[in-house]
Amino acid sequence: MEDKRKKNGGKRAGAGRKPKAAEQKLIEQLDGVIDSKEVIKELNKLVNKGDFRAIQLYFQYRWGKAKEQIDVTTNGDKISSISPIEWLRNASDSE
Repeated sequence: MEDKRKKNGGKRAGAGRKPKAAEQKLIEQLDGVIDSKEVIKELNKLVNKGDFRAIQLYFQYRWGKAKEQIDVTTNGDKISSISPIEWLRNASDSE
């Protein structure tokens, strides 16, 4: 029986992040098609009108996206520190 694990992973054509040069080329192409001054003027109009999405976009680019915090384990309750020895002690108590 052949070991097929040797064929997993590795380099594949087109895989991974594109080179920085390719990203820069795309930016230059977009700059040739889109007038950034007009885009900024339009964004300014929307922000001044109070458009929430425009304001959000502006803040994310100006100061970075806010840190997201998600509580998936405690429903907001505090977790007290428990040593592994206490885990074992509590497990043997319940048996």
